[in-house]
Amino acid sequence: MSFVTRRLAVLSTAFAVIAASSSGAFAQKKYDTGATDTEIKIGNIMPYSGPASAYGVIGKTEEAYFRKINASGGINGRKINFISYDDAYSPPKAVEQARKLVESDETLIVFNSLGTPSNTAIQKYMNAKKVPQLFVATGATKWNDPKEFPWTMGWQPNYQAETRIYAKYLLKEKPNAKIAVLYQNDDYGKDYLKGLKDGLGAKAASMIIIEEPYEVSEPTIDSHIVKLKSLNADVFVNITTPKFAAQAIKKVGELGWKPLHFLNNVSASIGSVIKPAGFENAQDIISVAYLQDPLDPQWKDDPGMKTFDDFLAKDFPEGNRADASVMVGYNVAQTLVQVLKQCGDNLTRENVMKQAASLKGFRTTNLLPGITINTSPTDFAPIEQVQLQKIKGEKWELFGPVISGETGG
Repeated sequence: MSFVTRRLAVLSTAFAVIAASSSGAFAQKKYDTGATDTEIKIGNIMPYSGPASAYGVIGKTEEAYFRKINASGGINGRKINFISYDDAYSPPKAVEQARKLVESDETLIVFNSLGTPSNTAIQKYMNAKKVPQLFVATGATKWNDPKEFPWTMGWQPNYQAETRIYAKYLLKEKPNAKIAVLYQNDDYGKDYLKGLKDGLGAKAASMIIIEEPYEVSEPTIDSHIVKLKSLNADVFVNITTPKFAAQAIKKVGELGWKPLHFLNNVSASIGSVIKPAGFENAQDIISVAYLQDPLDPQWKDDPGMKTFDDFLAKDFPEGNRADASVMVGYNVAQTLVQVLKQCGDNLTRENVMKQAASLKGFRTTNLLPGITINTSPTDFAPIEQVQLQKIKGEKWELFGPVISGETGG
């Protein structure tokens, strides 16, 4: 081979290598609407007003957390553009806001939108558009249905599993209980009620003496509590959102009714529910937990609690440390950041869902010991473990082992 021929061969090989590597570089960077070299657009819908406005702080916490991430360089060099709208806990308004986020704002995903009725209203639309409805802020069981709804995923423990745990506790500790149930008359309330009945099994019909629904449009639920007390129930299962949970706890106390009181986890916030209702009215209420309670002194020196307190001090000084919703927002935002990190330069909607369904033993900073986040293509329920807790004094006290909520045992 002549010198010239050899030289040409070497050059053509070099060009081939360059071409291959540059096409590889192009192949690595994949974007859908809402993602670029510099930005990731994240949509969100929260009840900043209306009957569930106590939850609005979740969106504000997430916004503060993403600001913190952006200040430290973003995710793989991209800044998060967090666009959050108010739906006032109204399903028709949620539909309007989801369309705006997807079609006008062109967000990559809609993340942690709150409320079972609101997410139910947008679920078919999100899946038809193939836009991730990711880590919804509701524990309804329906979010774990990857076959029918591959673009929708929950985050928190599911409602039916929670009430199955209460049922199991009752069957062991109080098998002849007379149970009065107050529940919000929508998909959220009915999901919790179904779990309780399933958990009690054949005994549900004899143990549950009343299932009392209320509407979110009601200004007060006092009359419902008066009715429940009049039936001499010795167990009260309180399936309410924060405003109504605080009303119920306060009224139970005022009436001098002393049932064994179960409160759903979504209203277990000391700051937004228990304190306003009066600690004297809340003693011995039972609920479940999956995140550390900032008011529990056992976590004082925990590294995760220290990072949470650091976040509040530096990035979210207006956040109420006693409000459990702040802790929820802080940890669910971490979960999204992990998923986006895993996406690398492949920021397609399909890859976002693929990475969200590939979390293995992941821990945010404030999950209780023994609880991890796990997902797979056939399991869209990230957190499936909880621990029972009881109000003692001005804080929750954990008791018993970590329980798998998947089967309620």
